[in-house]
Amino acid sequence: MKKLAIAVGLSLASASMLTSAQDTPPYENWVGGFINYYNADSEKPEPVGGLDDGRGFGGELGFRFDPAWAVRFELGRLLIDKDDNNPSALADDGTQIGVDAMYFLKDDVAYLFGGLREQSIRDSYRMASLGVGKHWKTNSNWRVITELATYYDFGQGYNEYSAKLGLAYVFGQSSAPSTRPDTDGDGVYDAIDRCPNSAPGTEIDATGCSIDLDGDGVPNNQDQCPTTPAGVKVDESGCEIVLKDSDGDGVYDDKDRCANTPTSDKVDAVGCSILEEEEVSVSLDILFPNNSSVISNPDSDKIEAFVAFMKRYPNTEAVIEGHTSTVGEAAYNQFLSEKRAQSVRSLLINEYGIDSSRLSAVGYGESRLKFTENTAEAHRLNRRIEVVVSTMIEKKVQR
Repeated sequence: MKKLAIAVGLSLASASMLTSAQDTPPYENWVGGFINYYNADSEKPEPVGGLDDGRGFGGELGFRFDPAWAVRFELGRLLIDKDDNNPSALADDGTQIGVDAMYFLKDDVAYLFGGLREQSIRDSYRMASLGVGKHWKTNSNWRVITELATYYDFGQGYNEYSAKLGLAYVFGQSSAPSTRPDTDGDGVYDAIDRCPNSAPGTEIDATGCSIDLDGDGVPNNQDQCPTTPAGVKVDESGCEIVLKDSDGDGVYDDKDRCANTPTSDKVDAVGCSILEEEEVSVSLDILFPNNSSVISNPDSDKIEAFVAFMKRYPNTEAVIEGHTSTVGEAAYNQFLSEKRAQSVRSLLINEYGIDSSRLSAVGYGESRLKFTENTAEAHRLNRRIEVVVSTMIEKKVQR
């Protein structure tokens, strides 16, 4: 029984892996020869048993009387070895004749068969046969035969199996008219085709209809909205996606990477504010009394505006430039200009908290006069410090 189970299992496993196709194969008759591997039951023959594996050869003649059914006659010779572990065993040979009914699956992907065998190896045995096989087409007239079979003896209950390899010559009718018309050529016969006018190349289901009738990319068996208009964006259930623009920037939420953009901002394709670079600057100009480095108004609006700029843009640095008029000695004026620059630097550091590393001071004496006239007013305007700071910032573009 173990050998029968193995052989039947092999047959069923082979059949289960085969898929049916739509086209009906031609009618064929054939004659062929084969060799085979044969596994005899080890309890055979009675009473001592001892037969083992063997080999065989033979011929067959088949008649296929419609696209699905055929009958086959087989005659073979078996050469069976003995079991070396059984001292009483003897090798033997004999003949086997048989007849099988054969059922061909669609498109000839395989056939199933069952029938009877008359075997003569020392004694006579009558057996049932069951198996699966395939005719492999090499050209219009020749086929390679492959087959697995199992046998059950009616008398003693022996279980045996074989594997066949053969070559067959096909003769008879080479083609057959379709008994099941398929008007639109979609592979589904008219009798079960619910969409008999399918366009060529359309991917269809088992009923002959497009697997996606409304063309939204969701198969019919999953489409909860099967009549969605063309071009409408749908979700995984095949229903229309209602697009939203929560922040009103013109970019739908499913593509919006900046979901809370102010309505005043101009945005890019993904809904984020568009930025452009802009230069901003601030200047500071403080006048000093004659021969003095004292800042007369340390909390003036100009100083506070300068400090606010420096704090808003913490990556900026400033050079404080000190100057004098031409009154007095040039060397002294150089010293005085440096002292004025340092006085402003100290004020910004100590009183306004600007980091000292961001501020430097330099004196130019009377070398960079703003006004060259030798008048009291010109001298007053030249007694000064000057600072100019600028930086580049990114600014949102408005709609």
